Amino acid sequence: MINVALLSKWHVHAVDYAKQAKESDHIHVKTVWDEDHKRGEEWADELGVPFVADLSQVLSDSEIDAVIVAAPTNKHKEIMLAAAEHKKHIFTEKVLAMNVQDCEEIYSAAEKADIELTVSLPRLTEDYYLYAQNVIDNGNLGTITMMRCRLAHNGAVPGENHPKGWLPEQFFNEEQCGGGALIDLGAHPIYLANRLLGKPAAVTGRLEEMMNRGVDDHSAVIVEYESGVLAVLETSFVSAGSPFQLELYGTEGTLLVEDDHIRIKSSHFDSNEWAAPDELPASLPMPMEQWVTAIEQGKKTKIKKEDALQLTLINQAAALSHREGRRVTLRELV
Repeated sequence: MINVALLSKWHVHAVDYAKQAKESDHIHVKTVWDEDHKRGEEWADELGVPFVADLSQVLSDSEIDAVIVAAPTNKHKEIMLAAAEHKKHIFTEKVLAMNVQDCEEIYSAAEKADIELTVSLPRLTEDYYLYAQNVIDNGNLGTITMMRCRLAHNGAVPGENHPKGWLPEQFFNEEQCGGGALIDLGAHPIYLANRLLGKPAAVTGRLEEMMNRGVDDHSAVIVEYESGVLAVLETSFVSAGSPFQLELYGTEGTLLVEDDHIRIKSSHFDSNEWAAPDELPASLPMPMEQWVTAIEQGKKTKIKKEDALQLTLINQAAALSHREGRRVTLRELV
């Protein structure tokens, strides 16, 4: 059994992680820490575990094997370096850190401590991603030329029950978050594109505010990959009814994913009509389950260091591109 401490309920996914941990046969939630003591005490009471106000006391506890981090992004580096120093395995909400240099430092500390560090990038476990990867690998689309991916919701749109939208106020705190829609929700299109298309080379980004909350609430980036492929990645906190979309275009075919609807057209198939896949690959275990298996069995997760580094790198480049109104090459940042 892996004894874990939950480190902060700041992020909206903290509740999901606590639920996954409580439902796991391999995890025991031992304690809660939160930088907001009142919030932490209430959460600990809800979960029926102790609240410990002193993070160093939590990390010094020899009975705690691992931590689940859902703290403000600007506290990730400090928390994770301390956790690594105490040899606690780390599961964390994305993004790993504000810049790629901090990400490298965190990974270096984790490797030195010989602990398992997993960043939650859940869409890399989904059947549609695995199918898209197979389609590319099998050459069904020929040479990939372009990708478009969109993930959006209306979390910043005022409603009857939520005068400022249903997203919590802290999601508009640039100091804590490092940004807005792109760094949070836009992370998913970014890491999916990186996996499907290879090594990114340059970024042009527009990070716009409609609700004037201090961070971008709708954004689009063009990512150029070393292969010459272009990816158009879109995200928004101000879009109602927007489906998830992933589109792959190649010299010999096209793959379109819209929520649960998948269709493909390829010159490699008998028919030149749109077709739905006969069968999708089985989804992979969720990131937390992979993390547990890595700790207990030494089996490496499917979520890699490069996934986390390139995610942060593109966010950095997109923010710089928007600020300076220019195309940013990634070699400028590493």
